[in-house]
Amino acid sequence: MEKRALICIGCPMGCPLTVELEEGEILKVTGHTCKRGEVYAKKEVLSPSRIVTSTVWVEDSKAKMVSVKTKEDIPKDKIFQCIRALKGITVKGPVHIGDVIVPDVAGTGVDIIATKEA
Repeated sequence: MEKRALICIGCPMGCPLTVELEEGEILKVTGHTCKRGEVYAKKEVLSPSRIVTSTVWVEDSKAKMVSVKTKEDIPKDKIFQCIRALKGITVKGPVHIGDVIVPDVAGTGVDIIATKEA
């Protein structure tokens, strides 16, 4: 049996979690003080994902750059493809919060959106 130790990020408590696995199947999650901890542990072990944040250049605007992020979390193994897709991107101003900067980044089905006005 395999055991994995995690720190939960589902709420501010930061509970130390232990996930017990056998042949890739979760047997038990312990250490959580709320339901979110168990949900987080299962997702993190079986299909880890992250929100990716970055910046892109803006032309024709007072702001030289605008912050961007993935609209939803993407599979952890797609992070570097996502960052490479943003390399060299320049958008024309004005840019508004929620504007799609890169649709379907790295084939994930998730858009990169602006998080700031520029």
